[in-house]
Amino acid sequence: MRILPSVHSPDDLKNLRIVELRELACEIRQTIIETVSQNGGHLAPSLGCVELALALHYVYSSPVDRIIWDVGHQAYAHKLVTDRFDRFSTLRTHGGISGFLKPLESEHDIFAAGHSSTSVSAATGIAAARDLLKQDFHSIAVIGDGSLTAGMAFEAMNHAGHLKKKLTVILNDNEMSIAPNVGALSHYLLKIRNEPIYQRIKEDIEALIRCLPPIGKSMVHRMNRVKDHLKHIIVPGALFEELGFHYFGPIDGHDLVQLISALRWVKSVKGPALLHVATIKGKGYEIAEKNPELFHGVGPFDAATGQISKDSELSCTSVFGRSLVEIAEKNPKVVAITAAMPLGTGLAQFRELFPDRYFDVGICEQHAVTFAAGLAREGFRPVVVVYSSFMQRALDQIIHDSALSKLPVIFALDRAGLVGQDGPTHHGQFDLSFLRLIPDLVLAVPRDGTTLRNLLYTAVEYKDSPFALRYPRGSMGDPPAPGQPVVLPVGRGEMLRQGENFVVIASGRMVGTCLTAMDSLEAEGIRGSLIDPIFLKPLDEELLAGEIKRCGRVITVEENTVIGGLGSAVLELMACKGICVPALNLGLPDAFVGQGTTEELLADIGLNVPGVLNRIKDFTASLR
Repeated sequence: MRILPSVHSPDDLKNLRIVELRELACEIRQTIIETVSQNGGHLAPSLGCVELALALHYVYSSPVDRIIWDVGHQAYAHKLVTDRFDRFSTLRTHGGISGFLKPLESEHDIFAAGHSSTSVSAATGIAAARDLLKQDFHSIAVIGDGSLTAGMAFEAMNHAGHLKKKLTVILNDNEMSIAPNVGALSHYLLKIRNEPIYQRIKEDIEALIRCLPPIGKSMVHRMNRVKDHLKHIIVPGALFEELGFHYFGPIDGHDLVQLISALRWVKSVKGPALLHVATIKGKGYEIAEKNPELFHGVGPFDAATGQISKDSELSCTSVFGRSLVEIAEKNPKVVAITAAMPLGTGLAQFRELFPDRYFDVGICEQHAVTFAAGLAREGFRPVVVVYSSFMQRALDQIIHDSALSKLPVIFALDRAGLVGQDGPTHHGQFDLSFLRLIPDLVLAVPRDGTTLRNLLYTAVEYKDSPFALRYPRGSMGDPPAPGQPVVLPVGRGEMLRQGENFVVIASGRMVGTCLTAMDSLEAEGIRGSLIDPIFLKPLDEELLAGEIKRCGRVITVEENTVIGGLGSAVLELMACKGICVPALNLGLPDAFVGQGTTEELLADIGLNVPGVLNRIKDFTASLR
């Protein structure tokens, strides 16, 4: 008889014996593999955290005790033991449960998170609130070693150590973020993992001090100094204890007995404590263990063989990656920068061919931008490749460190618009709005592979100021046309179709949607113009203003929030030029869009072909 179906609450775990918890761990792993193989999701990180999730819920009492998971990549086991087993097959599907932590979904999901490195800050704030309210519960942050590379995590650790409030940080160390970890911190953690003797010697010295007969304060002080000097010899820096945390570990994160014992120890510690847990990403599924980067976040796959389902069409990410390699082969000044996502951003081939010009800075988007600005200052052509929703973290650096000095950093924003099953934390629905407000920055949106390739080439050749281009997840149709890429005139749009009833101004993959919708309209005798502005900044004011005046009514269509994007830019242009005609702005709503396939979400919002067709027909009919 299976155990997992009978677990409806973390309290149910407390009645299980260790042997039953181990059996439950196996059932959870099998459930995760089966579900992710069908729906896609974050497989390897969640498989590595099964025992940790069980031990946390065994020792602590959620939701009274606040267990805060960083990102949520690791939390599928947590979901399964918090009364979501019956719905787990709906993971990441339209109307199903989220792939990330979602407080509206469960009282056990304490803090929403789709981006990394927030858990320690949140846990510190919760601990401070607890003490102000004179309440009694535990605040626990679970953070990966990759997430710990981000500056925000260290800001929080520094503050928590200063406050000295009771707080537990669980460092889940699997030597990976999404790709293998980089930087000095990863080497530091590796050193700790390889030298656990420090912890044993430290404990022996502390036990010896406690067993000594009463001695003077000066002698106690000297003995403690000996212990601290030893700490610095064996583990140089002893970073976490210097930050004010009681450090314990590393321990085997797959040994339930060790985990439960260690968690009970840190639970009793006064002040901040850090438990260092060593885990294996992909644990229990050999295929993922051997290739944890590929199986970090994965689409549907064959669970028996590990064969991943491939999209028959060439993705925008692939077009970008190939185009960047093509350009870099001829221009030795081109360098690529990623924030721990070489595969997700299409840079794997660049990394292989140009290792000296490839930089993975870890989960540090802010540093990536300012690092790129330094390269640009010395004459290089840095290309910062980051998911649209992650680039939000570096807005200040784009403004202050790149645009202010007109340093020609190139920003490639992958997964712009709706991204599908990852949901609201990952949709790139704001980038046109927050980038369009930056002085001197060029902002471009390709409609297909050929335009994407040409815009990247244009960006590399353009040296007057920062240049940003955004493109969606998945395909935008045909691959790039053969031949050499060409430089596109900055600020020049393109008339794709001309009619007399109205003008549609569309960007990105919405151009293809509008072309198809307008084919149907033409069959009904309704003819309109279609313009792809290509550049949202600077706009082709002459082309757009002239066609709006001629047609007398305008519709904008974009895969960005309706606030501040293409539609706003066109309305601002009309106001500036004194053009007063009926206008309709179509785009993403002023709300966080849920999860589901991109097709399902576009249909919900009315940005698929039938939706756009009906909105144009209704708009034009209302003006007759």
